[in-house]
Amino acid sequence: MKITFYLTFTLLAFLILGCGSKSVTDPVPEKNPNLSYATFGQKEAGLILNRSEYASRLEGFWLGTCIANWTGLVTEMDKVGDIGDKKTGAFYTREDWGKPDQPNIWSGEEPSPFSSTIDFVFADPDTLWGADDDTDIEYIYQELLLRNQTSFLTGEQIREGWLKHIKTEEENFLWVSNQKAFDLIREGLVPPGTGDPENNPEYEMIDAQLTTEIFGLYAPGRPDLAVKMAQLPIQTTARMESQWISEFYVSMFSLAAASDPALPIKDRLMEIAEKSKVYLPSNSYPAKMYDFVKAKYEEGISWEQARDSVYYRYQVQQLDGYDMTSRNLPCNACFAAGINFAASLVSLFYGEGDLIETIKIGALAGWDSDNPTATWGGLIGFMLGKEGVEEAFGRKFSDRFHIHRTRIGFEGEGIDTFQNMAKKGVWIVDRVVQEELQGGIDLSQNTWSIPPKVSN
Repeated sequence: MKITFYLTFTLLAFLILGCGSKSVTDPVPEKNPNLSYATFGQKEAGLILNRSEYASRLEGFWLGTCIANWTGLVTEMDKVGDIGDKKTGAFYTREDWGKPDQPNIWSGEEPSPFSSTIDFVFADPDTLWGADDDTDIEYIYQELLLRNQTSFLTGEQIREGWLKHIKTEEENFLWVSNQKAFDLIREGLVPPGTGDPENNPEYEMIDAQLTTEIFGLYAPGRPDLAVKMAQLPIQTTARMESQWISEFYVSMFSLAAASDPALPIKDRLMEIAEKSKVYLPSNSYPAKMYDFVKAKYEEGISWEQARDSVYYRYQVQQLDGYDMTSRNLPCNACFAAGINFAASLVSLFYGEGDLIETIKIGALAGWDSDNPTATWGGLIGFMLGKEGVEEAFGRKFSDRFHIHRTRIGFEGEGIDTFQNMAKKGVWIVDRVVQEELQGGIDLSQNTWSIPPKVSN
């Protein structure tokens, strides 16, 4: 059963939008008002991108992320394996799609509050998408980049942004490493110290993946710069394996902008995943997880068999240096970056670039299922663009976003639109192209000229 939500916010949305909220209703300006645009000159041949088309792709990113995030929340933590303090029975399979949702590790006997059945969760055009932890910190970072007129956030800027826009009391929609980092920020510590293992024992959890993927979209086709831009935000909560996994995702998002649109999305994803593997040290468990899941996919076995193999190899046998089970952590570290990275690779490879199938597999795969779905929903949504996402589902969606569901301190009562959010993303890319990449912005043609990386 497809459902809608946030109907209670609909009237508020119309009131705010109808009253002429500046951030939502004003026409999209051609230029970033806080950037002095250089005169366009011929640049070294490289990547040429249209700014308007890129804005549509950014809208697709936000829309795809929201669809996948909210769909994944239905099954979040329903299935975490039968080791540790939370035994959840057999994993879901494709046969469970459309059937009743089973309780998660917190809910007792109750199914998901978002849907009683395992199915897509949609926001109709007259409703709102609610923010969640897969979208809200990225939203904060985008605002901070614009507010501070920079491509590289400082630790103090991140600390100020977290303090301004995150509630100090529950429910503040922070968990594990994000919550610990916020506790440290409130005590006066400044990133990257908040992600240092000496200060933050949760540094191996999944949090940095949720909050930094968008940096890849700010440096189109230049993962070298995207990863540098994302480094401090990543290190706000992560180190070592969890940092490398996050860098892998940032690289994939950056390379997606330069992938050949004439090729099938499946081929493009496989190519950029292989290129992004450079951020996973060859002797690390993330690199070995990547090789293991890809090999299972190439064997031709089902995604369910591959997922079960991931569970047995990493949570039962604890191979490739992944030793979370031996630590006796709550729910057997079901929030850990590692096991969720392996699960995300199952949906990446077996989804084969199909947005609907990828979200379905991600939602059914287990563990922290809203996170891998949000990751790939956002990436494939970006590659399709907003219209492509709507075409894939054969319907229209809301383009309004309620950041104040989880965060605080934004204009317009926290109601924004994907169009406005995409416009801001384009403005950030303007600054990155001109100031960091020494590329060109041709406003007469509405294009960016992005030079290739110069080999050392």
